[in-house]
Amino acid sequence: MPVGLFRVCLLVITAIVNHPLFFPKENGTVPENTEEIIQKMKEREESLRLEQLRLEQEIADQEATQKALEKAAVVLEESKEEKVRWDMWTALSMVIFLLIELWRQDFQEGNWQDIGGEEDDMAVLGKAFKGVAFPDKAVLASFYEKRILGTTGDMARMREMVEGFADDLLEALRSVCNRDADMEVEDCMGVGSMYENWRVRKPFVCDLIVPFAPPEPYCFRCQTWCSGDSFPPDEQGYGTIKVCRADEDATGCICDKTKLGEDMLCLLHSQVSSTRPSSEMEDLLCFKNTQYLDADQVMKWFQIAVTKAWNRISHKYEFDLSFSLLDSPGALKIKFKSGKSIAFNLTPVVQYENSDVYFISHFPRSSLAADIPSSTHWFLTFAVYERRFIQLVSKTLPANACHVSCLQILSFLHGKQCSLTGPSGLTNYHLKTVLLHLLQARPSQDWAPEKLEARLQDMLKFLEKCLQEKKLYHFFIGNGKVPAELGFPIIFQGAEPLNLFRPFVLRREVYRKTVDTFHEMLRNMSALINEYTVHIPLAHTNGIRKESP
Repeated sequence: MPVGLFRVCLLVITAIVNHPLFFPKENGTVPENTEEIIQKMKEREESLRLEQLRLEQEIADQEATQKALEKAAVVLEESKEEKVRWDMWTALSMVIFLLIELWRQDFQEGNWQDIGGEEDDMAVLGKAFKGVAFPDKAVLASFYEKRILGTTGDMARMREMVEGFADDLLEALRSVCNRDADMEVEDCMGVGSMYENWRVRKPFVCDLIVPFAPPEPYCFRCQTWCSGDSFPPDEQGYGTIKVCRADEDATGCICDKTKLGEDMLCLLHSQVSSTRPSSEMEDLLCFKNTQYLDADQVMKWFQIAVTKAWNRISHKYEFDLSFSLLDSPGALKIKFKSGKSIAFNLTPVVQYENSDVYFISHFPRSSLAADIPSSTHWFLTFAVYERRFIQLVSKTLPANACHVSCLQILSFLHGKQCSLTGPSGLTNYHLKTVLLHLLQARPSQDWAPEKLEARLQDMLKFLEKCLQEKKLYHFFIGNGKVPAELGFPIIFQGAEPLNLFRPFVLRREVYRKTVDTFHEMLRNMSALINEYTVHIPLAHTNGIRKESP
């Protein structure tokens, strides 16, 4: 109770003391101070608001700067990643380029179609052989003995007769030509299937090439597609022949290429020697207004010369001689009074430098052959080296090796199928090229006579692979593995490989016809062989299927 009373008294005293009426002088300015305080508070509030706005602006600027820095960092990181990615692609491209270059070098060393004798490589091929009844060894041996072997004697007699007559005809040709103005004709050489002993289908035709050279003081300067100057793809395998004076520089003098002034004189050539009349070059069988040998002019000259030569010696023979083809320089046919005839080709060629490679004026045409670029472009033939290579390899093979037999059987089957369904893009030269590749790839013991069936299958499978890829490369061009004993020119070994199937890429209809004929030949193979093998039963044949041409 006393405590509560004390608290009440203390409260009353405090109230009385703090009442404003007791201190009027001290509290008289309170209203004025209040307005001043309010004004200061407003000013403070305004300064705080401005400070807040300034701080917000600084924060916004810092955030923008931070975002810009983050964006720049992202761009920099992306550029680094892009650079790393680009460097990776650049390195990968370089690796791919090096691999391609290494592969191309292997290509030029002769590995482009080297099957290496591996059976595993051949196992992935031969898709067209599924369901095909392949003749066994007994059937193949009987067929070869009865149908093909008997033609060897006929070929030998025909070669002897044609060569003797050709030598006599060329000797007469030399006698009727002007030795001071006409071309000089050398001795002929036999090339092709008749002289490699694998021709099987009649009529037998001997192919003879006749090298010729210009009269003195002229000479031929040959240029090939692989001699350095760029040739378009359709001119690969061709070359040109320039007729020059023997004392003329190979590149020619500048006075022949530039018009000199009337008061200027070439110190190397006189006015007489530097000017060649157009008629003089035409007499040298050149294309009009050029120094390049013209194949058409050569054909006309050779046909006229052969005609004159035959007129001189025709009284010695009891048969007639005529041209079987007018668009070929020496497609000749001997006609006997009995009605029989013998055909042979006598084709003028130009020797390439000191080798046995020749420029041939008119190459036998086929459905696959492309148009010759011009009459001044001459095709190169390696027929002499092909014959020598077969002879060289034959010395290392077992007795009675089956390599020639394989080519003969395949040539017969293809020719027989073409007679049923019409011609295709394949030629006997393509078949021989396949054999040359396999002869180089397989060891000698693989060509024993008892392995005829296996090697024939290899040739067919290899040919099928080439048709699928549209690639069959020339055996000699770009092949670094040509035996040194042949003395083959290095310039052709180092050249880019020449694809003999390139026309297939450009002519689809010919390619389709060729593939169809090849597959049809495979299906008809047993029937075609058994048809000429009398004592072999025909139980496994279903008849020869024909295709509408």
